Amino acid sequence: MVPPSCSDPGSASGRALATSPWNSLCRVRGAKFGAIDLARCPQRRKPEIYATSVVSRGTNRTYASQLLNKAKLPFQLAKSHEGTYDGECSFYCSFSGYHDIPLPYDELLWAATWLYRATRRPTYLEFIQEEATTATVAEFSWDLKYAGAQILLSKFYFEGEKDLKNFKQQADCYVCSILPHSPYHQVYMSPGGPVHLRDGANTQYVTATALPFIAGNFISFIYFRCGDKQFNSADLMAFAKQQVIYICTFFYASHNFKFSNRPVRDYMVGFGNKPPTQAHHRGASVPKLSPDKLLDCSMSFVYWYNTEKPNPNELTGAIVGGPDRYDNFEDRHSTSAMAEPTTYTNSSAVGVLAKLAKHHAQS
Repeated sequence: MVPPSCSDPGSASGRALATSPWNSLCRVRGAKFGAIDLARCPQRRKPEIYATSVVSRGTNRTYASQLLNKAKLPFQLAKSHEGTYDGECSFYCSFSGYHDIPLPYDELLWAATWLYRATRRPTYLEFIQEEATTATVAEFSWDLKYAGAQILLSKFYFEGEKDLKNFKQQADCYVCSILPHSPYHQVYMSPGGPVHLRDGANTQYVTATALPFIAGNFISFIYFRCGDKQFNSADLMAFAKQQVIYICTFFYASHNFKFSNRPVRDYMVGFGNKPPTQAHHRGASVPKLSPDKLLDCSMSFVYWYNTEKPNPNELTGAIVGGPDRYDNFEDRHSTSAMAEPTTYTNSSAVGVLAKLAKHHAQS
């Protein structure tokens, strides 16, 4: 069931994203710059710099200013030179950053939201309200940032920026589609409790889903309305905790958390109960060789990929792809959907774990 307010994608500028986010390709080309591919979109990696700038202000204002000034440049580049780089993106292309027509999509909205968070300059708020296109979604991931921006913008809505009401309503829709006790819950949850969006490295969606819920917890008075139910920041924190506990049971071992409906094991290499030993990772699976040893790529599959021996090099801290939708897991090199670690899984987990560690230290 979808609430009436969530049935129309809507947009801050009146330009709705009516097509699937998988229909388009994140593309940037400037007449003076040629084909540009900075982490698949020049603005994609900049929110981390904005966030670091905000965090660093209390200890090193000079460093914080340097970060912020550098982060502004790629946003302006991407905003000023929308277009395509057909043929330049062969792997890990973003399908929601730009469309075939020159409209900025989730990447620019995500970047502008963080820039406004870091600077409070009206120019970024004006872009969000007048130019950025937004959409109602039920996913937050490396390729779909709308929900994260909407939840961050909800903070400003509660602080008095009532013109951001549309983003607050879309944040409600996202939260309502995820939380299992919401009357508008849409996303599949495995028997063990985590969200399951796709079989390929699903832990990326578990950690990414938890991240905006942690962001929504930053304001004690924030709430999200789902029909006749209302969820506050404590509800968001509890859900984020549930997601991370599924992957990193060791993180809450001292809190005597009881698990049900699934075998208790960890999916972070080197930690907890029965952690993965065969991460799908060439550097971890190939042993140290003598300097004069010659080996072609194809033979590495014969010697190490197709074996079922633990990796000789522990990829400590890496979160692997995780189980299928029924909580089944195979710790095997060749099962890449379950055994492959990714940077975008770990990067989301870092922020969530840091927040939860602080939360427990204060409780």
